[in-house]
Amino acid sequence: MMNEPIWICKKMEELTVSELYSILRLRSEVFVVEQNCVYLDADGRDLGSYHLCGWLGNQLLAYCRILPPCPAYPQASIGRVLTHPAHRMDGYGKILMQKAIKKTYALFNVPDIKIGAQQYLLKFYSELGFQAIGDGYLEDGIPHITMIHTL
Repeated sequence: MMNEPIWICKKMEELTVSELYSILRLRSEVFVVEQNCVYLDADGRDLGSYHLCGWLGNQLLAYCRILPPCPAYPQASIGRVLTHPAHRMDGYGKILMQKAIKKTYALFNVPDIKIGAQQYLLKFYSELGFQAIGDGYLEDGIPHITMIHTL
């Protein structure tokens, strides 16, 4: 049986220095080191986003950022979705996304949510109600597909 994390959702300026450090460290560990992908993680979109975190004590177990609609990306979006490598089979990713979907609709009152999913996670996101649209594409050398979740 898995431990029950504490789930928090904060704007960037509400995060403590320690929380922000944990988020950026885990994002770097997963997206840069583990996936061997050199890219600028601090892309300027964190400041206007919400950050949904699952904490077990001081350990960040799962994280994503929730982005508001903007002129360049008219739908609300969920991105930088990750689960700590030591907890990938514990079910936290599914709980994280269920909470993120609910929170995104509540925050922005939008009819749908758009994500850029890594293609190997197509089944995972499909089971959460996302549908693939269009052709796949490469982002930072990793195959992705655009997916939409509609209320």
